Formats: sequence, C-alpha cells, structure tokens
Amino acid sequence: MTAAEPALDNGPAFDLAHYVRTESDGERALDLMVEGVHCGGCIAKIEGSLRKLPGVTEARLNFTTRRLRLRWRGEQEQGSALLERLQGLGYRAIPYDPTQLGAADRGEAKALLKAMAVAGFAAGNIMLLSVSVWAGHAQGMDETTRTFLHWVSALIALPTLVYAGRPFFASALGALKAGHTNMDVPISLAVILTAGMSLFETIRSGPHVYFDSAVMLLFFLLIGRYLDRRARSRARSAAERLIALAGSAVTRLTADGGREVVPPESIRLGDRVLVAPGERIGVDGRILEGRSEVDGSLITGESLPQPVGPGERVYAGTLNQSAALHLEVTAVGDETLLAEIVRLMEVAEQRKARYVEVAERIARLYAPAVHALAAATFLGWVLLSSLAWQEALLIAVAVLIITCPCALGLAVPAVQVLASGRLMRGGVLLKSASALERLARVDAVVFDKTGTLTLGRPELISRASDDPADLRLAAGLTATSRHPLARALCQALPEAPAMADVREVPGRGLAWEGPDGEVRLGSRDWCGGSADGEASGPELWLAKPGAAPLRFGFADTPRPDAAETVARLEAMGLEITMLSGDRAAVAEPLAAALGIESVLADCRPEDKVAVLERMAEQGHRVVMVGDGLNDAPALAAALVSVSPASAADISQSAADAVFQGDALMPVAELLALARRAERLVRQNFGLSFAYNVITVPLAVAGFVTPLIAAVSMSASSLLVVGNALRLGGGGRGGRGGPAR
Repeated sequence: MTAAEPALDNGPAFDLAHYVRTESDGERALDLMVEGVHCGGCIAKIEGSLRKLPGVTEARLNFTTRRLRLRWRGEQEQGSALLERLQGLGYRAIPYDPTQLGAADRGEAKALLKAMAVAGFAAGNIMLLSVSVWAGHAQGMDETTRTFLHWVSALIALPTLVYAGRPFFASALGALKAGHTNMDVPISLAVILTAGMSLFETIRSGPHVYFDSAVMLLFFLLIGRYLDRRARSRARSAAERLIALAGSAVTRLTADGGREVVPPESIRLGDRVLVAPGERIGVDGRILEGRSEVDGSLITGESLPQPVGPGERVYAGTLNQSAALHLEVTAVGDETLLAEIVRLMEVAEQRKARYVEVAERIARLYAPAVHALAAATFLGWVLLSSLAWQEALLIAVAVLIITCPCALGLAVPAVQVLASGRLMRGGVLLKSASALERLARVDAVVFDKTGTLTLGRPELISRASDDPADLRLAAGLTATSRHPLARALCQALPEAPAMADVREVPGRGLAWEGPDGEVRLGSRDWCGGSADGEASGPELWLAKPGAAPLRFGFADTPRPDAAETVARLEAMGLEITMLSGDRAAVAEPLAAALGIESVLADCRPEDKVAVLERMAEQGHRVVMVGDGLNDAPALAAALVSVSPASAADISQSAADAVFQGDALMPVAELLALARRAERLVRQNFGLSFAYNVITVPLAVAGFVTPLIAAVSMSASSLLVVGNALRLGGGGRGGRGGPAR
C-alpha cells in the first residue's frame, strides 16, 4: 500500500465464521477484499503463497475488484490460517464489500490527485527559478544570488518530494522488503539522490542543482498513476452494476398470507415471493401462480419479452412486465444466474490482468540492470580514476536519470492519448488504456445481433391485408401498450385514434370488445393464426369476428452501414462471426443479408463465453461487439470488446470502447486506427532504444552531467511525443487512412 492510499477501514475484528460458506461439494469458501494490490506481482505473490497451504483448492485474486476467492477442504477454522498468511505477506483484508471498496478507491484517487496538484504547482515555480539561474550563468550572476535562488528552490522542492513522492517511495520500499525490485525503485532512488546531491550542492554554493528535474519527473509519473487508477475504477464498475441489479428489496409472502419487504440476503430457498408488474426480479425462482411477460434480454439475449406461466423458471435481474407473479425461490445470492454472470466477468477480467503481470516482469529485469549500471559507474570512477566520490556520485546519478524510462513509458501513452482524442471526435470513446494495443492484434470479430448489427428497434415490414382499415384498427389497439411490437405497429400509423377499453391479457396480447364481438391482437396461438411453419421473425396476429386472422410481420432494422462495415472488416483480413440469443429463424436471414457466413443462434451468456474461449484455443484473437447484459461476460472474456452507446450500462462498463450513433462503421475505423497506432508505438520503442544506446555510454563515460541528463531525458520524451503527434490529424477515426 502506498502512503497516498488510505487504508480500508477494518473496524473491529470481524467474525470469520460468519463469512465462511460451505459449498455443495463440501468445500469451504470465503470472499475477501484485499488492500494494497497494485500489480501482477502482488497477485502472483498472494495466490502462490496461499495455494501452498494444505487443503487449499483455489486462491484467485481479481486485479480490478481486489476480490480474493478462497476455497479449501477442511474445517471452517482453517480460514483463520489463510487470513494470517495473507497478513504475514503485508496485505490486510476484510469481507468482500463492493460499497466499501468504492469508497476506498475514491479516497486513493483523491490522494493521488492532491499529490499531482502539489507536484505540478511546485514544478512550475521551480522551473521559473531555474530559468533565472540558467540565464544568470550567461549574464554573470554572482554566487550569492545564485545560491539564494537555489535555496528557494530547495525550500519548494524538498517538502514537495516528501509529499508527492510517497506513492513511489512506499511502493519501492515494499518491493525491497519483499526481496524484489520494481520500476518504482530506480525512480525513487534517482529522485532521492538527485534531491540529496542538489541539497549538497546548494549547501556548498555549487553552480548546478537539479530540483526541477526531480519534481517534474514526479509530476508526470503521478499523472500516469492517477489515470491508471481511474481506468481500474471504470473496469470494476461493471461487476458492481451487475450486483446492483439484484440488490433491490424482495416481497416475501408469509405463512399467514401476509407480505413483508425484505433485503435479498434474507430470502431462503423455498420461500414464496411476490413480483409486481414493472418490478425487477431479485431471485431465481419457479412460477407458482400468474402469467406475465418477462424481459429477459439482459440474461438470455432474446430481443423480445417472453411469455411465462406456472412451472417456468425466471431469473434474478430480469424484468416482470405485465402481471403479478408468485414465485418459489430456487436460488439466491451467489447461486443465482446473475451471480454466475458476475463470476464469469471476474474470471475473464483476471485474464486481462496478465498483461500487467508481463509488464511487471519486464520491470523486474529492467530495474536491477539500471541499479547495477549506476553502481558500477560509481565504483569504476572512484576506483579507477582520481575523481572525488562526490563527482563520481554525480556521474552515477546522471546514469540513473538518463536511463529513467520516461521515453519508454511515454511510447504507448502518447499514442493512446492522441488516438483517444481522434476517436472521440469520430464518436468513439476509448475506455481501456490497453485497448488499442489489443485491437491491433485481433484477427476475428464476433458480433451480437440485436442492438449491435441491428438498431434494436422493431419495424413493421409486412401485413397480410391491403385494407388500410385493418392497419388502422391494429394501430388503434396498440396506442397505450408498452410492448415493443405494439409500439412499432402504432408508429406505423401514428394518426390512428386510440381505442377505448382495450385490455391487456398477460402473455397473450390485447383484446377489445367491438360491435361485432371480441377483437384480438397478439400471439399466433391466441389469435388462431396459421400453424404452418415457424415464424420467420417477430409477429403479431389480428383476429376479427368472422374473418381469417391477419399477420403483421416485423424486423429489427439493420444498422444502415452494417453490410458495408462487414465487407470492410473482411477486406482487412478479419474473420466475422455472429452470436445471437435469438432463434436461428431470426438470426440467419439477417446474417445472410449482411454477408456473414458464420452464425450461432440461441446462445446464452455462458455459450458466448465458451465460443470465445474455443476460438482463443484455436489461436484467434477476438474482438467482441455487443450491447446487452447477456453480452457482458463475453465482452470481458474477449481479447478486446466494443459496445454501442445505446447498450445497457453494464455492457458499456465491461467494454473497452463505446461508439455513438446508428452507424456501425466506427468499429472498422477503430480497428484500422489501432493498427496504425501500433506501428507508431513500435517506432517509439525504437526511438527509446536508440536514445539509450547513444546516451547511456556517454553518461557512464562522464560526459553527461545530471543537468544534461535531465535535458536529454526530456528531449527523448519530446521526440516520442512528436512522433505520436503524427496520429493526431484527421477527423473521424480514419476512414481508410489508418488502414494503410
């Protein structure tokens, strides 16, 4: 844990026995929220140590949510040993609580923002003093004035370094205590030595101090750490919003026929609950009484509300639309389908954390090399030359500064910032710091159907009667209905007068008593429609007394440029697949019209994740484009994910990028721009490598002072940023341009 991060409030010692669960297979399970997790190295350290304990079958720590899931065989009391081992590693933990986690994250972000503001303010003022000193060197400034300006710089810089450098100093100290190094170690060492030597030079009225370099370095590093914190908070919000869907109160029916409103955690298996119309279902259950329509698009992916009745299953997170339902509870809490979706997301996000782990491995190799080089430089000059140790130490500090990986650190962020701005102007919001890197590597695109390839708005496309009176009658019946197909029918003839006394029959449709008898508008079976074949798409039937039922056919309109986008993606060498929760009779005709050959229909959330995992095993690097809650686990499981702005909030949270408007082309433009950005990143890495090849030998040879080292380091950063600026031209995300 860094000093800039407030500790989680453990409060009084909690009763561990209250939080240990016994799973169906007899194993014990415990979910904890861990404090102080910063990188893949922390994850590997915690998981590796806990898995070595006897009886432990699972120890999985999620990087974004900090949720540690433990499973073991044995007694409940063994959880205390696991907690003690975790505390022995230097990490504190409390029972998992997303609300408290969010509060801790806000505190951490606020602390980092304060440190960044202090460092930025101090850097600006010290730079003004430094400019005065530099000008004085050329214009004959006397030693007294120069020393005075150095002391003023010291009075600003030293408290700033103590306050703003705490995140890096604490991280470096923690790494050293654990017996390894990270990227914060050379940064901290360079800052401390630079400040120390600058203070020494100030005391002896030396000509050069380097307070400006130390403070500016901290300022830019704090910007990066703050942005990383914000990105992690956004990633975590996806799981938090999922959990919130099942967090509403539940109406339980008591044995004496009464009702009581209780929180979901108070519900037990076998309880009877009442779900009112318009209420979101908070448990998994089996319907005992009532018929209604349930909007299950968030879970099943089916684009239309589905009729349900006694004996059928309904799930937490779905929306009851038209009539009250009495349910027998079959699953609550972590056993619901919604909780399973949360687990799928967390497992998938854990895979993404491996990128961070790879970066940390590189840092562990880079940092010792820098330290060894600086130490060897110092010893070499002391032992093999007549230089005083102070001058040798200055050369070693110059090596630490000039090898500081600022240009290397900017190689990716500089391109990402410019690419993000360009994409934003084109209506695409890039949410993940590593999304561009992953987008550049994809070779396959998987699309959801409803709301992604289509607009998610059904439209009337056919009717069995040419008589305008039939459409007028049907539109009048639907004037007050909230059903998606009813609204589409009403919009087809908005001037039709609303019919009075229309009643809604749950799970069936609409009925109205006309002069000649009952008129019905609804499902095929209820209205007596033809039984020949399966419906080719969404439909409503109109039944009038003494007349054959009439069919109204609907289709979810494809996005206007969907076919063009698919063609362009194929021209880029990408393999296209459609995964849909809709029936094959609905999904396959749309895929054929758009030129998509690979189609999988009737897919539940776990099916989509399984398909993506299978594609990954086959060597494919997949981008998932989807819009519903049922797509959220797949979005998290894919290498990279994209959602339209019209998507459910949870899918937008899980996605790495969000595009606006009715056009689908931003997906192709995003992929094309990512490929160009990848080329610029590689060029930046090449420039950074060339900088080190040229400047490091000069620094070791003593031709570079800390001041020149700081200027060189800044120049290398500017060179990298200048190369990245080549990406900034243009308006939209590069229609055609970025693909070259």
